[in-house]
Amino acid sequence: MTLRPRTSRLFLQRPRTISLNLFRSVAGHISVRTCPNGLCREFFLRVSWGYDRRGWGRRNSAMIDFKGSHFERDVILWGVRWHVAYPMSYRQLEEMMEERGVEVDHSTLNRWVVKYAPLLEKQFRARKRAVGPSWRLDETYVKVKGCWKYLYRAVDKAGATVDFLLTAKRDCKAALRFLRKAIGQHGAPEKITIDKSGANTAAIESYNAEHETDIEIRQIKYLNNIVEQDHRAVKRVTRPMLGFKSFRSAAATLAGVELMHMIRKDQMRPRGKLHPAQQFYALAA
Repeated sequence: MTLRPRTSRLFLQRPRTISLNLFRSVAGHISVRTCPNGLCREFFLRVSWGYDRRGWGRRNSAMIDFKGSHFERDVILWGVRWHVAYPMSYRQLEEMMEERGVEVDHSTLNRWVVKYAPLLEKQFRARKRAVGPSWRLDETYVKVKGCWKYLYRAVDKAGATVDFLLTAKRDCKAALRFLRKAIGQHGAPEKITIDKSGANTAAIESYNAEHETDIEIRQIKYLNNIVEQDHRAVKRVTRPMLGFKSFRSAAATLAGVELMHMIRKDQMRPRGKLHPAQQFYALAA
């Protein structure tokens, strides 16, 4: 039995067994009524994916819209999560999907990741746990169209990811953009530990002068080992991709990789005890 992520009517001509997994996958209202001829039952499954519970048929702009997709919602989420969670190429993922009975081209998988990974990451930010006041800031390299680009990343002293930003250049303006993004999400920290980068130092000083804050700058190399080791989790997933073809694709894919990495570090506020995969799927529900 196939259930699409929209309003579905299931007509059962004779008694059948509906698995509990079907009902668990449906977050809505189920009503049963008898047809006039008394020969069949009509199950109306009001699915809340993309709809506001306060009004039937009222669109909720906060939800991720899968309308118009040729594949089921669950299939799309499987493909996106597997690509951003494990080190594999799109062609390897295409083979895995085919083994599970889903024939989808690797270019379609790429479009899924580019479209839905940033949307899932946006939903995650609303449920992200707070981070500590002491940050470690560093940048790493990502190859896009044969050229090196720069991924700014920051973690707190416990290793929780503060934020990330892919930039084309490694200068004061790029570091300042990253600071504004991270502080806009979590507020200004008490101190930031960096390496000997002059661009990062100038960016923090510029932010202090612009917003009249007093963020302490520390240049202690061994304290920055936390963020440098944290780069490995991202590089491990992106290495089999052999670089990106466009800046937009790189930014979207890295958003998904960082999202899955933060979920594994228990940075999402879930309702109950959920596994990382369940937390990922819950972002679209």
